[in-house]
Amino acid sequence: MSAFRFRARTDRPQPISPVLSRRTVLRAAGLTAGAFAAGGAGVAWQLSGPRTVGATLRSAARLPEPFTLPGTVPPVLAPERVDAAGDHYRIVQRRAVREILPGYRTEIWGYNGQFPGPTIRATRGRPAIVVHRNELEVPTVTHLHGGHTPAESDGYPTDYLLPVGDAAAMIHDDPQAVVVRGEREYRYPGDQPAATLWYHDHRMDFTGPAVWRGLAGFHLVDDDVDRGLGLPDGERDLPLLLCDRAFDADGQLVYPAADPMGMHGAAVSDDYMQGVQGDVLLVNGVPWPRFPVAAARYRLRWLNASNARVYRLRLDGPHRQAPGFIQIGSDGGLLDRPRHLDAIDIAPGERFDTIVDLTGYRPGDSVTIVNELGDGRTFDVLRLCVDRTESDSSRIPDRLAELERLDPATAVRRRDLHFRMGDMPSMPGHDGGADMKGWLIDGRAFDPSRPDLTARLGEVEIWRLTTNFNHPIHLHLNPFQVLTRNGRAPSATDGGWKDTIHLPASQEAEIAVRFTGYTGRFMLHCHNLEHEDRGMMANVAVTH
Repeated sequence: MSAFRFRARTDRPQPISPVLSRRTVLRAAGLTAGAFAAGGAGVAWQLSGPRTVGATLRSAARLPEPFTLPGTVPPVLAPERVDAAGDHYRIVQRRAVREILPGYRTEIWGYNGQFPGPTIRATRGRPAIVVHRNELEVPTVTHLHGGHTPAESDGYPTDYLLPVGDAAAMIHDDPQAVVVRGEREYRYPGDQPAATLWYHDHRMDFTGPAVWRGLAGFHLVDDDVDRGLGLPDGERDLPLLLCDRAFDADGQLVYPAADPMGMHGAAVSDDYMQGVQGDVLLVNGVPWPRFPVAAARYRLRWLNASNARVYRLRLDGPHRQAPGFIQIGSDGGLLDRPRHLDAIDIAPGERFDTIVDLTGYRPGDSVTIVNELGDGRTFDVLRLCVDRTESDSSRIPDRLAELERLDPATAVRRRDLHFRMGDMPSMPGHDGGADMKGWLIDGRAFDPSRPDLTARLGEVEIWRLTTNFNHPIHLHLNPFQVLTRNGRAPSATDGGWKDTIHLPASQEAEIAVRFTGYTGRFMLHCHNLEHEDRGMMANVAVTH
């Protein structure tokens, strides 16, 4: 198969059929997926262990040597205005050209033309109102990942923001969808603790290629608890968006798109439906960067914004025994106390808030962060190069935040949810059959018109999640707590409030969840973006 090259197009997108093409997409996908699952495509599928399962695209461009490019941090977006209603931001989604690889001009899709997008720094209790304007050629949907957000601002996959000025009809068969043209206002109340959140595209069937092209950015929530701990801050607070990409000989991003127009049909070709990986690791959009640092403590906020790749991050110091990570926060905010970790497995969508203590190091020392699940060029991640000594008044308290523990004994409902690849069941207008394969939750592919789970506000539920493949499972609206993993205690990295849990193949986990604040329909889905685009999503209807 050939990979699609992202280039500026002069052709105009065509109106899609008034009948959503997903049904046809799944049939077409299934016709080849069956043969692929049997090994016909020549790509290895690993069905056990933590290692990622995607297929890797190889770059043809000239790549830089690791740790030769300076690291950067995404700029913080200033509000357009501040008033009694909150802080008002404006973001334009548009094409832009950026130098990602030295000597090449790469076209991206970017929030304000940037990759990653600008960082929003919000304050707990103060609403952030963000107006998105779509100057791309395709519909978009923006989801605040980890946000405690009303349904109308959550970024439901069919709540399209249509391009500015394009009269083409973008119609699907979801009567509940709220479709607008040009601009959409997302209101984020900020009624949640300090946490590392992120925003990204979430359009049904096309999240994978949109995020691959660059539609992702940080949204950080601060509060008095976090600020009062004395943790490293300012330039020693580094948000790090980690992703992988591949480039053609002209330095353009490549993605194995089945629908190059990004308008209808399947987003990814069948041979890559298990997940798309690149061979170039980017940190904040820079390949294998080096960060000049002081001999001090640094707060490293890790976000895995990759489509499918899972990383095992470890510190490697050439001059002395490298420090480990001190985890202080998870997806949903601060932990109750710090945890020392030798390594971190981080799957797509997950965040880890960590401290790396470089006090005692000398100028000239360096610490490399590597990916033990990678090989070749995907082994190296970034390097911290100590070039100065500075005073450091930061500290790491023994206690961080008060965490409420959900009591399993109060659960009113237990559910079993199985994530697997399998035969497509019957869908409206189709009988299904052995020739149709897809990514399923409880045997069903996503259908926006069908409620899959109904939960009531304030009630604690226990969900048992099982898989037969590697899946990072993400829940919208409220985070959850991990109770067990494979019938035993949670792993060392399962602590705190999570909104995404990585389940390697043939594993299971029990989680406790309680929905609060907002009713409406929200999503439960796999955050391997190609799995998500191929149907592995479910509706969660939250009611009073």
